[in-house]
Amino acid sequence: MATLKIRTKILHRNHRVTFFNKNYSSWWSLPLSPSPHQEDPLLKSISDAIKIHSSSSSSSSSLKKLLPKLTTTHVLTLINHNPHHLPPLSLLSFFNFLSSHPHFRLLTLQSYSTMTHFLVSQNLRSQALDLLRLVVSKKGNGSSSSVFSSLVETRGTHLSNFNTDFVFEALMIVYVDFWFVNDAIQCFRLVRKHNFRIPVNGCRCLIDRMMKTKTSVPMVTLGFYLEVLDYGYSPSVYVFNVLMHRFCKEGKIKDAHTVFNEITNRGLRATVVSFNTLINGYCKAKNLEEGFRLKSVMEESGLRPDVYTYSALINWLCKESRLDDANRLFEEMCERGLVPNDITFTTLIDGQSKNGRVDVALEIYREMLIKGLKPDLIMYNTLVNGLCKVGDMKEARKLVDEMCTKGFKPDKITYTTLIDGFCKEGDTESAMEIREEMIRGGIGLDDVAFTALISGFCRDGKVIEAERTLREMSKAGLKPDDTTYTMVIDGFCKKGDVKMGFRLLKEMQSDGHVPGVITYNVLMNGLCKLGQIKNANMLLDAMLNLGVIPDDITYNILLEGHCKHGKLEDFDKLRHEKGLVLDYAAYTSLVGKQKNFLKGVLMLEKSYFMKTIFRFAV
Repeated sequence: MATLKIRTKILHRNHRVTFFNKNYSSWWSLPLSPSPHQEDPLLKSISDAIKIHSSSSSSSSSLKKLLPKLTTTHVLTLINHNPHHLPPLSLLSFFNFLSSHPHFRLLTLQSYSTMTHFLVSQNLRSQALDLLRLVVSKKGNGSSSSVFSSLVETRGTHLSNFNTDFVFEALMIVYVDFWFVNDAIQCFRLVRKHNFRIPVNGCRCLIDRMMKTKTSVPMVTLGFYLEVLDYGYSPSVYVFNVLMHRFCKEGKIKDAHTVFNEITNRGLRATVVSFNTLINGYCKAKNLEEGFRLKSVMEESGLRPDVYTYSALINWLCKESRLDDANRLFEEMCERGLVPNDITFTTLIDGQSKNGRVDVALEIYREMLIKGLKPDLIMYNTLVNGLCKVGDMKEARKLVDEMCTKGFKPDKITYTTLIDGFCKEGDTESAMEIREEMIRGGIGLDDVAFTALISGFCRDGKVIEAERTLREMSKAGLKPDDTTYTMVIDGFCKKGDVKMGFRLLKEMQSDGHVPGVITYNVLMNGLCKLGQIKNANMLLDAMLNLGVIPDDITYNILLEGHCKHGKLEDFDKLRHEKGLVLDYAAYTSLVGKQKNFLKGVLMLEKSYFMKTIFRFAV
């Protein structure tokens, strides 16, 4: 008792005893135990009714009759003192009965908090956790301060460090389960403020949630993690590695390096995963030098780079087109006894293919087969794409056949790559064969495949096939873009069918497109080549009315048209009316069309630019 007097200050007020605990720097209180002659007769009646209700499935009418006389004090006394020794589950059943009764409003936050402590003291932890979930669901987001304070104030006769630790840890976990992250953080800080034991499980749950949630801010997670470490939470290399990965993914390489340094600052040793994460981060930031420096630091610290280390560096060397360096690093990797995996080989093959060194890529592919590694569909598609880019369609088709014999089925990417390759080589017949094969395999064409076919047909002058493919594309639910429409319009204009070009322009506009200057230039060029200068001038007016700004190509087309089929005086008049400013290419075109250089110059001698050229020529 002497210890209690030294450590606590006791106040008697309204039949309650209130303690101030200097160790916890907080107040907590409980009702004074009434003496036998002070005991409220209502408590005995309630206890008897609870016993009857819990032992029988009959109506709870006896309890309902007592509700109007019941107060919050009665409820708290029953929980804290249980004067008639009711079983804990019977008290909980009574509490739930009161909670579910629509007209009973005496269950306050204090009542729920008191009941929570009672359940924990009776080792009914799952029931206590459910009760806290109910409280948090009712109080909602931002309620941590009020709920925590209520739990501190109502520890009462059930106070013990062990029970207190569980209650506040459980509260933190409940807030985490409800995704109320800020409340969970606030719970931790309140625990720290009151000098309670660190809620290890609660901190672990919150850190895991913050790391796995895509919307969480890694800097906030790091700040909280460092905060709990300062309070005595055990550091983990795994957590640091995950945080580094998050920072690297967001391109915040400096923050990732700060986390990396924190590993050693906390007395831990960086692992191979730690180094690999940071190396890959620097490579993505296009700082390969720092990536190689970290590889050296890794080796000096006694750690051996693994396949992932080499693969990451090789990948970014290939992306930077440093293929010789990538090959040397690959050789070093093999010399150290590391077996390259399919990712390493795919990276090298992709790098060589994209840089036009398909022969080297095929050698790497054969070497992979010799080592017993199985290529995947991605690797085959990479090789096929490389062969198509260099125009070796025969070898590309052969490789697809080899792929099929190994059990791989060509996918949409495979077929689309072949179609595009054949079209660029002017072999639209083979492209159509691939298309039929694709349809037989139940694979629908995408916008890339359709556009490749349309482009190939237009390039070969097969405008009817191009226009038919455009219709098929629309029927397939795909929307041709401005470029696709313009290609077909250009194809018809080059064939002299400008009327069809304008029909497609109207269709293009009806489809929601807003044609740009390139589309109009294609049509204007078609009109000028047919000698329809008047219509070309009208098209220029239409462009200006629609807000489409003509460019240098527009004026050059008009100039050439007037030179061939019109009068230069008319163009000069048009130029002044529309405020056209000709460029050097336009004047070069004009002069080239004139038999007499001086005549062409004199006709536009008012132009300051032309005067300058004339003086320079003289």
